[in-house]
Amino acid sequence: MRKNQRWTADRIPDQAERVCVVTGANSGLGLATTRALARKGGHVILAVRDEEKGHRAAAEITAEQPGAALEVRRLDLADLDSVRAFADQLHADHPRLDVLVNNAGLMAPPRSLSAQGHESQFACNHLGHFALTGLLLDLLTDGDNPRVVTVSSTNHRQGHLHFDDLAGERTYSPMGFYNQSKFANAVFGLELHRRLTAAGSPVRSVLAHPGYTATNLQTSAPVALVKVLFGRILAPLAQRPEQGALPQLYAATAPDARGGEFIGPDGFAELRGGPTRVQPSTAAADPRTGHRLWELSEQLTDVRFRLPAAL
Repeated sequence: MRKNQRWTADRIPDQAERVCVVTGANSGLGLATTRALARKGGHVILAVRDEEKGHRAAAEITAEQPGAALEVRRLDLADLDSVRAFADQLHADHPRLDVLVNNAGLMAPPRSLSAQGHESQFACNHLGHFALTGLLLDLLTDGDNPRVVTVSSTNHRQGHLHFDDLAGERTYSPMGFYNQSKFANAVFGLELHRRLTAAGSPVRSVLAHPGYTATNLQTSAPVALVKVLFGRILAPLAQRPEQGALPQLYAATAPDARGGEFIGPDGFAELRGGPTRVQPSTAAADPRTGHRLWELSEQLTDVRFRLPAAL
């Protein structure tokens, strides 16, 4: 990935006969990712909270690409019952899964709790994806060159885990807990890589972040200050979703993307540009933090990854 030969979506290998799940696929980065995978022949499952919006997104892609292989399925990542129902149905309908793109996210809402009582951003952005990955791991293991792509953010570098106040009962700030969830994404993706490698699994865990990209994650944020800052003041500096999705597309499809790598933009401060290998924060790469978050996530989701006991 040299800067004078930037990787573009045109270089995505043929995805024919590959089955992909993209969470949050009806808009923004998820829609751009779905469109690019479908264009290369992938069978893409749009995992969306709002099925009506999902069907509209699928129709939009099909109008551009007649014959695109798309499915729309409901998935509310903030509700672990919905995650289990989605995984059960996928097992019933598909013998394998080749790519899982953990893309969906919630950004900077006022404090609220999920159906299971977890802080909403931590529930949606981390716990839901942790559970989904664990419940689909057997399908991924049977996949062809299988990958899990977990989408984090540059904001993970400002985040840390409030282990003593994960639900924000004592102190809550919308952006602070968003940063926590993106930090958790980075910690999870790296810890997943360690465990898959130790188990000799064929599944690759790759991290990605989009830099600063204009999506409705910012413009629909319920906190007014966040909406004004990201949706208006900084909007002219943002890249389009088609560009912002390139790191996660590279992570999902490039033959030389390796497990444990973090892919982000190659421009100034990783805000924009073509995909390149970047570094997670030192704190996110700490195996002790990874182990602690993993054990806590198992407890909170009641999901155990089926990896060899020799791990």
